[in-house]
Amino acid sequence: MSRRPAAPFVITVSVGEHARGARDYALELPAIRELGLLELDPKVTFLVGENGSGKSTLVEAIAVASRLNPEGGGARTRQTAFSTRHSHSSLHEHLVLDRSELAPLNAFFLRAESVYNLATAVEDAPMEDVYERPLHEQSHGESFLDIALNRLGPRGFYVLDEPEAALSVAGQLALMARMHELVQEHSQFVVATHSPILLGFPQARIYQLGEWGVRRIDWAEAPQVELTRSFLEDPQRFLHHLFAEDGDA
Repeated sequence: MSRRPAAPFVITVSVGEHARGARDYALELPAIRELGLLELDPKVTFLVGENGSGKSTLVEAIAVASRLNPEGGGARTRQTAFSTRHSHSSLHEHLVLDRSELAPLNAFFLRAESVYNLATAVEDAPMEDVYERPLHEQSHGESFLDIALNRLGPRGFYVLDEPEAALSVAGQLALMARMHELVQEHSQFVVATHSPILLGFPQARIYQLGEWGVRRIDWAEAPQVELTRSFLEDPQRFLHHLFAEDGDA
């Protein structure tokens, strides 16, 4: 087996001093404001948190700061520099990515919500002719996995935003298997997710974003894992408390 490079492609992420006084909603989020120096794992880093915590905003900014299309895709080219609606923050302008001397051979931003737009943009791009069949002829989940299996390659830097939104449980397991293959081929992942399944990736680094800022947690501590476990252990009891009216025992 080939040896892992000594350093990841991106070592740390931080908000630069030049962000002081800048006006951007992302900079007001507690997790972004208190980001500090976020150390990425050389293999897989997960960001978790409730809706609005800033995890997707942060991974999007990391992708754009890495010269990737904010709506998904690889490095901006004439074929892939599509823009459906300019909705991303300017956070990428304030991020500082500490990179190693090792440069990736490939990079890609894969987000479940914009796979359709990405599929449209790459239909006529010769460099993107790597898929099993046209992405628009596949289901949402099938096209997502096709991209992961055939577009992502060795020695890549990959940013994923809530990939579970496109995938069944079996699909999430298939994605994990592909991630494992790519990690063995010296790739690095940064993933925002709600999925307790994906969070189970062995030895991944998990950061939780919230009102307190950012903290590192173990898999078993992730709220997604705790809630899912509680539900599966006793669904009826869980639902009884969830649906109980005020004053019910």
